[in-house]
Amino acid sequence: MTHDQSRPVATTPETEFTLTVDEAVERYVRAGHPRTPRSVQRYCEQNDLDCRRAETAFGQKYLITSASIDRHIAYIDEVRPVATRRDQSRQVATTSEAEVSTESGRHSAPTSRDVSRRVAEDNQQFTQRIEEKDDEIRFLRSEISVKNDQIKDLTERARETNVLIAGLQKMLTPLLGRPGKITHDLDKRG
Repeated sequence: MTHDQSRPVATTPETEFTLTVDEAVERYVRAGHPRTPRSVQRYCEQNDLDCRRAETAFGQKYLITSASIDRHIAYIDEVRPVATRRDQSRQVATTSEAEVSTESGRHSAPTSRDVSRRVAEDNQQFTQRIEEKDDEIRFLRSEISVKNDQIKDLTERARETNVLIAGLQKMLTPLLGRPGKITHDLDKRG
């Protein structure tokens, strides 16, 4: 009786992980498929390239196998030969708009400006946010006006209170200035 044992995973020898991200970028450029360092890092994160993370004094970096870059470039050549070339323009449709509209009655001319839906949504959201901020600014300005009026009223009340206290002090000063007479008057009544 034999037990099923899992087969060992085929691994790439550590010595094949020799290319840095910058070297990989150069390989893509030489193959006619320029990529940014961030794109190569994304390929590593998505496991499109065989790579390992290595610790350095400045953080981590990817070390990539040469074979995986060659395999990925071949994939790009096979699947997306035109879309990856920046120096080539996209092919123009050969049918005219009149032919398209007669072929299918449900297609019609665009009803709005020739702006992508995403840009239009972004503009709409931006306009809405500006309106919200303008409303908030108007509200805050009205609040400041109310607060200024309240401060003005409180200042006036404080001035009136000070005037009343000064009047009371003037009236009480003669009485308080002669304490002996007050006690003498109280004794006579008592």
